[in-house]
Amino acid sequence: MPRAAVIPLLVALGVVFGSVAINYSERTVLPPLAEAYVEMVPRELGAPNVITGILLNYRAFDTLGEVAVLFMVAAGVGLLLGGRAKTDDPDETQRTAAVPPSEIVRHGADILVPLVALFAAYIVVHGHLGPGGGFQGGAVAASCILLLVLAKPEYRVKFAQLSVMESLAGLLIVLLGVAGIVFAGGFLDNRILPLGEFGALFSAGAIPLLSVFLGAKVGCELSVIIGRFRA
Repeated sequence: MPRAAVIPLLVALGVVFGSVAINYSERTVLPPLAEAYVEMVPRELGAPNVITGILLNYRAFDTLGEVAVLFMVAAGVGLLLGGRAKTDDPDETQRTAAVPPSEIVRHGADILVPLVALFAAYIVVHGHLGPGGGFQGGAVAASCILLLVLAKPEYRVKFAQLSVMESLAGLLIVLLGVAGIVFAGGFLDNRILPLGEFGALFSAGAIPLLSVFLGAKVGCELSVIIGRFRA
């Protein structure tokens, strides 16, 4: 881009963002749609976390679409870089052994991986009670694979096992969705199971199960992407 065109562009952007900042005012009242969700989710779904209730019930098709996009990304990365994942490649062994990770990194990973995995499980199973859920917990779980890849050159991502787990989790999500059509009010309706006591760990119907399966699917897909990008 010519330098003479940069200055007008910066001025225009400054005017736009300046007007947004000047005219900004904090909302004191929820919009009607948001207010309806805030009232409906605890009453109808039994979930204190309104966002999780929306994503795994009212807008569950959107969530499935996002997971499908992530699956296509993982499949595309595997198609492009799958040939690089070889366990008997002497060049790769020599390259990774040239600069081995330090003892601090290796032992730090041994300590952190179980803690991160435990934290990921906490995020997933408490997604209907507070901040968290399947997507967030799955991303945190995939960071365990990232730590192992960085700290242990000899570690190999088990793509076959991850693919089986990802497929099984996706199948279970679809089966829960169909069960919602048969036994409740629609696809992925969480009321196929009892809502339980509001705010308890085992409550909100099938939302905790959906969150677990979603976390497993997202975690496996992100782990495959990390493994394929390994140098």
